[in-house]
Amino acid sequence: MNAQDLYQKWVNQPTLNESVKHDLAKIANNNEEINDAFGTNMSFGTAGMRGLIGAGINRMNIYTVRQATEGLASYMDTLDEEAKKRGVAISFDSRYHSKEFAYEAARVLGQHNIKSYVFDDIRPTPELSFAIRHLHTFAGVMITASHNPMQYNGYKIYGQDGGQMPPKASDMITDYVRKADDVFAIDVADVKDLRDRNLLSVVGEDVDDAYLANVKTVNVNHDLIREVGKELKFVYTPLHGTGKIICRRALDNVGFKNYSLVKEQAIADPEFPTVDFPNPEFPEAFNYAIKLGKEENADVLIATDPDADRLGAAVRQPDGSYELMTGNQIASVLLDYILTAKKNANDLPADGTVVKSIVSTELATKIANNYDVEMQNVLTGFKYIAEKIKDFEENKDHTFLFGFEESFGYLIKPFVRDKDAIQSTVLLAEVAAYYKQKGQTLYDGLQSIYKKYGYHEEKTISKTFSGIEGKEKMANIMNELRSNPLNEFNNQKVESLEDFQTSTKTNADGSTETIELPEANVLKYWLDDGTWFAIRPSGTEPKIKFYLGTVDDSAEAVNNKLKTYEDAVDQLIEQLV
Repeated sequence: MNAQDLYQKWVNQPTLNESVKHDLAKIANNNEEINDAFGTNMSFGTAGMRGLIGAGINRMNIYTVRQATEGLASYMDTLDEEAKKRGVAISFDSRYHSKEFAYEAARVLGQHNIKSYVFDDIRPTPELSFAIRHLHTFAGVMITASHNPMQYNGYKIYGQDGGQMPPKASDMITDYVRKADDVFAIDVADVKDLRDRNLLSVVGEDVDDAYLANVKTVNVNHDLIREVGKELKFVYTPLHGTGKIICRRALDNVGFKNYSLVKEQAIADPEFPTVDFPNPEFPEAFNYAIKLGKEENADVLIATDPDADRLGAAVRQPDGSYELMTGNQIASVLLDYILTAKKNANDLPADGTVVKSIVSTELATKIANNYDVEMQNVLTGFKYIAEKIKDFEENKDHTFLFGFEESFGYLIKPFVRDKDAIQSTVLLAEVAAYYKQKGQTLYDGLQSIYKKYGYHEEKTISKTFSGIEGKEKMANIMNELRSNPLNEFNNQKVESLEDFQTSTKTNADGSTETIELPEANVLKYWLDDGTWFAIRPSGTEPKIKFYLGTVDDSAEAVNNKLKTYEDAVDQLIEQLV
């Protein structure tokens, strides 16, 4: 059935949802939109699905949400009754249709006699991860598009440990999703009936209290907060998202009272009216916070994305301006503080371990090594950090101390198994108080770390290759680099090449080592001046990402060096395309 026929099938449905009916009418005379919405199924992968809100099999709507949940329910039907009784925790963010989608998921699960625990209002993704563990459910569903623009929504599935579903289960769910190809044939139960049969429970404050009690354990030095917390002045913005209540309560609970809220962005508005992209990685997301920060002479600005799993920050400079910190910089100051504080308190475990992604800063590795703490690297995706934590607990051979990705995601305590911006906020505020007590700012603290370990700078460069031809170009780039590996780059010799697709590290002398990680289409080069760069095609977007990391003796030197590598990446792409 082609796109036009499918479109007509949807139009002819007698009991069509009114919102979807409205969306169908909007694209009635737009063949390009119809082809995009009905020409292919929405991609459903290990992390669930994410896409534009609207009518069609390639859009987020109640029917594709039902289809995704039918896949989860069909998988759970293959398990024992105990798993079904444990049920599924469901949360949602502030986007259009998020609450509606959450209840549609509960209706599908209920039709399979699977219990669901649905939050009474918007909650952060990390709290959903916590709720799975707290309520002992078998799985979790989070309705969110994270930091995407307002036109998007998404659906994420979590496993019983609070991390994303493991590959075997995820693959089975994906197969069941594909089998449920007639979205109008999926039966759903009535919400009132589910409530009467105790197959749907509404949760909220009970889980909040338990989660916030755990968040309170994240802070290392409560005496410091009592002494300096009232002097530290900072600004917080939830960027119209789920952090607006939980994060403020977390800050209040640990003793931070002297902060200001960006009121314009504290409204949980699905339009995200003050930002084009509600992403704390982007400078524009801080425009309102900077204005308020200057008015109040704030030491630091903190922003969490709409589902409160990512955190960004900006620090005041001597001239009163604010400089945004990168995800790697935030992770480095958090890690340095954690290890310093634990060592000073004689609380640093002998088997302490930090986990980061392979494209995150090596500054963190140097910090960890300085404290005789092991650094373990994993593939990009926080699920791999969650898997490590699970392994640590089962084998009892490592104590998890910190995990992070360069893309502004951090985890301090493993009562959550995903990025947690609420934990990160309360700890970053403590770190800022620590430097405040010394008459310094977070920026000063970062400079002292650089002076000790070398000035590190990293940059991610995304190159877009659209359409079918774009996919071929990206494949050709990776194939060419594998067929003809670089021996030097930017006039620097290659010391080693890690190919995560073949699980092989090849050294300059020709010797090889096995990489003990899952296969992934990633290449990472290590150069003799201490620079590394990695190349990774996106699995969901028509992009190849080039990750650069370099080090030198001064800020000026490292920035100049990084610029030469950026130019070298551009030249490499020109040669390969």
